Amino acid sequence: MRHFSGGFATLLYKELLRFWKVSFQTVAAPVLTALLYLLIFSHVLEEHVQVYGSIRYTAFLVPGLVMMSVLQNAFANSSSSLIQSKVTGNIVFVLLPPISYREFFAAYVLAAAIRGIVVGLGVLLVTVWFVQLPYRNPLWILAFALAGGAILGALGVIAGIWADKFDQLAAFQNFLIMPLTFLSGVFYSIHSLPAFWQEVSRFNPVFYMIDGFRYGFFGVSDVSPWTSLAVVGGCFVVLTGFTLWLLKIGYKLRA
Repeated sequence: MRHFSGGFATLLYKELLRFWKVSFQTVAAPVLTALLYLLIFSHVLEEHVQVYGSIRYTAFLVPGLVMMSVLQNAFANSSSSLIQSKVTGNIVFVLLPPISYREFFAAYVLAAAIRGIVVGLGVLLVTVWFVQLPYRNPLWILAFALAGGAILGALGVIAGIWADKFDQLAAFQNFLIMPLTFLSGVFYSIHSLPAFWQEVSRFNPVFYMIDGFRYGFFGVSDVSPWTSLAVVGGCFVVLTGFTLWLLKIGYKLRA
């Protein structure tokens, strides 16, 4: 099997350095946003909503906010990097070196997943002052965080390739990513919804990412974690295959 080249390591380092140099914007700001969600929703709903028996609503909310932060920031990392490179014209400096399309994909997706997990850890750290969470199945937590970050990182690569300007990328995020994440059970259990909307929620792949991630903390979930893992794994395979195909043919990247 062919090993990744030094070009992969350089591109990965460049992507990691890109978001870390402006960490106040790329890490601290989303952590603050998640904290505000926690303060507002926990204050309003703590005494009115009960899920999974005796689990406090604030405790239920935290894993959802952590995973939402992972997903949104993984998408933002790869999509913003590509669109900036295309708009400024320096994408040529990434395409000219002898880096295979597989290495290109792996570097962008891995960097996106790392940023997502860094932000997620930041959210988890600031919430320890509000609630103590159990960690019943840490491997499930890690598996869904990595898989979710990779999926949204791949989706960000697709969006960055497709978009020709920032307006198009904003539309992709506002009309697809935001609805999928906000309507995925971050703030509620789907069992609190009417039967029709419960069934609709099951067609949202982000629901399975968040539900499986939450299972890792509490050991209970709306659906089986194995079902969630199968759906998430299938989504990753499909998105990976499609993204690699786009990169292989050079869609909107090579003249």
